[in-house]
Amino acid sequence: MPPRSSTAKIAYVALAAADTYLAGQGTKRAKRLRYLTKPLLMPALATAFASSTTGRRDVLRQSALGAQAFSWGGDLALMGGSERAFLGGVGSFFAAHTAYITGFASAGSFSSASASDSAGLNSAGLKTAAAMWVATAPVMTIAAGHKDPALRVPIAAYGTVLAAMYAASTMLDQDLPRNARRKVMLGTSLFLASDTVLGLRKFLLDDHSPALESVVMATYSAGQWFIADGVASAR
Repeated sequence: MPPRSSTAKIAYVALAAADTYLAGQGTKRAKRLRYLTKPLLMPALATAFASSTTGRRDVLRQSALGAQAFSWGGDLALMGGSERAFLGGVGSFFAAHTAYITGFASAGSFSSASASDSAGLNSAGLKTAAAMWVATAPVMTIAAGHKDPALRVPIAAYGTVLAAMYAASTMLDQDLPRNARRKVMLGTSLFLASDTVLGLRKFLLDDHSPALESVVMATYSAGQWFIADGVASAR
């Protein structure tokens, strides 16, 4: 592993832990410190990922880098407190999920030697994604619309692309290392959990305790880590 990659990985873990802790504090000082920790998260991860995949030019790698860049934009936007900032974050993460879908689709398998195993995995992934969409997307869309009608369409679209991103991650080529595929799926599952908690906190729950924001950041940062680590191992 290149020294730069190791340093960046350590930095990402440290930043993720610090930001998760600060998110749960809810104090003005903690909020100010997060203006340092949160914007550095994705640059640290992207540096580690790019360094560990030097020499690769496949669509999966390039799409992951694009998704990390869009996620950084989303992180910055969501630091604002206005609805406009929130919509900017939703748009950035919509683009990030689209990039991930592009990468996962490029490494997808529908006709490999292990097609029978792949079909079972694909079916299970699609069913899970569909169930999650049915259970969360309509409710979130309606709740968001009650708060602000302008949020209805963006939230509906975001819930759909989020479920599609998870589904695409379950369709990676069975010829790729199993450990890599499992890491990617774990990462997308955590990303899905993070956004679900975020949506519940913003649109459905009266409890806006900082502890929920800490859960959001813990699952989000872990999800991004496992996706990146899985893609880096998917050779």
